[in-house]
Amino acid sequence: MYLLLVIQRSYRKKHKLNPCDFIISAIAVASITLQILTYLWQTIDEIDVLCKTHLMEASLLVLIFSLKLIIFWSTAFLTFYYGTKLVVEPVHCYTRIQEGIMKHVHTVLAVICVCGFVNCMPMLAVLHPHNSTSNIDCGSIIPSDAEGYAYIFYYILISDIIPGIVMVKCSISIAYHLNKHLMEMKASSNGAHGPKLGTQMRVIRMTLSLVVVFVCFVVVDVFTQVTVVLMKQNTMTLTILFASIYTAVSAAVMVYGKKSHWKELVASYNIFLDEYPCLRGFKVSEVKTEPHDTENH
Repeated sequence: MYLLLVIQRSYRKKHKLNPCDFIISAIAVASITLQILTYLWQTIDEIDVLCKTHLMEASLLVLIFSLKLIIFWSTAFLTFYYGTKLVVEPVHCYTRIQEGIMKHVHTVLAVICVCGFVNCMPMLAVLHPHNSTSNIDCGSIIPSDAEGYAYIFYYILISDIIPGIVMVKCSISIAYHLNKHLMEMKASSNGAHGPKLGTQMRVIRMTLSLVVVFVCFVVVDVFTQVTVVLMKQNTMTLTILFASIYTAVSAAVMVYGKKSHWKELVASYNIFLDEYPCLRGFKVSEVKTEPHDTENH
């Protein structure tokens, strides 16, 4: 919500959004909606002891899985966007495709949203909502035949594995070219002083951190889905919990990626702690704005 508000404020001042802010806004909206639906699902799951609304809970799970897919692919697209902007490669067929994608950010995000829902809607047809009061949550979508297991494998592939490959590829490319660029800068300065990249380095740290957070979540997410599908254990709540933790951590990383956003957030946090003397020990030192730092990235 903080990201969405500061980007909206910036839009009111400048009357335009740069592509990265638009992508982050889409991720923020999807994350907020995901949180609301997860709270609703958990509330109904606790109240409906007799599983009378199992179809509603199954439908909510489909929407939750759809939003997860949208968030993951949008984050992968954000990493791809920064990787394309930060890494300069020789012109060839792949770079031409990259340039074409970068010119249609809004269209790509629209396709990601549509595909997110389209790929998850078959869950209710291929899989079967669970409507008993055993150790499985009401409305949990459990495969019971080969088609169901094949679909679960397909969902894990498109929601976790493929976007993860895209992000890892972009992060390796960014890290390699960053190291190469730093070595060239150090050689040109004869080691007299360390190279400074300012805001660019901050964006690189943010991008690489997003990849690390995503990879950690993928490992946990795949494990929890395997326990639900193969072992029939009640870990659906854990899946939703880890998705919530992922959205919170990735949002904090994206706030850090822009210095003005991070500085304002830290200042607001410290002002809040000033109201409670017993909590002042948790204050964070505020970042000083340096002359060479810029707002655009």
